[in-house]
Amino acid sequence: MAGTRVETKTIAENRKAFHEYFVEESVEAGIELCGTEVKSLRAGGANLRDAWCAVENGELILKGLHISPYEQGNIFNRDPRRERRLLMHKREIMRWYGMLRQQQGLTLIPLSLYFKGSHVKVQVGLCRGKKLYDKREDAARRDMKREAERALKERNA
Repeated sequence: MAGTRVETKTIAENRKAFHEYFVEESVEAGIELCGTEVKSLRAGGANLRDAWCAVENGELILKGLHISPYEQGNIFNRDPRRERRLLMHKREIMRWYGMLRQQQGLTLIPLSLYFKGSHVKVQVGLCRGKKLYDKREDAARRDMKREAERALKERNA
């Protein structure tokens, strides 16, 4: 079945990451979850706000992701903030680890969490922190764009 399109459904986005960091590069990774966590994600119970990634023993670990406990999960529920392993090729993990070690100021941040078909995927970004003046510049650029769109809309109406 060539050309079949897999539908994606966004669970959570880390909007704060785009405000706080420049995204140099991003990649899709799978995530290791238990059954009740997947059910909770289907109900929309995830928060990426304080999440970050680390390379430990050659594995990519997602830390700080909060997945709310599944209401009907009883004894099968896990700790909402437990560390979860991300599934990527060893070669990609080692390449990113090398970049993190070589360049100061880089970090791995999860940008979004989504379903791709029946699988849960995480968009992980290699990010560089923004300075205050970068944030001000982005805000000014955003305001100018908004004003230009408003002027065009008024002119056409």
